[in-house]
Amino acid sequence: MTKTEIKNEIQKVLDNVPENVLQDILVLLKDLQGHPNKLLEVSNSLRKILNEDKELLEKLAK
Repeated sequence: MTKTEIKNEIQKVLDNVPENVLQDILVLLKDLQGHPNKLLEVSNSLRKILNEDKELLEKLAK
């Protein structure tokens, strides 16, 4: 997947996320700018959370 394709997919998901969650995502992304090691650690943790708690996260998004 190209960078543009990834951004497009992220945008599709963000269009369906509640505003308060968007704020949290924005804060997280800004915090990670310029910290590639921290980004990798958070990315791995986020991936693990999403995989383990997909059903719960879907319920929270509603």
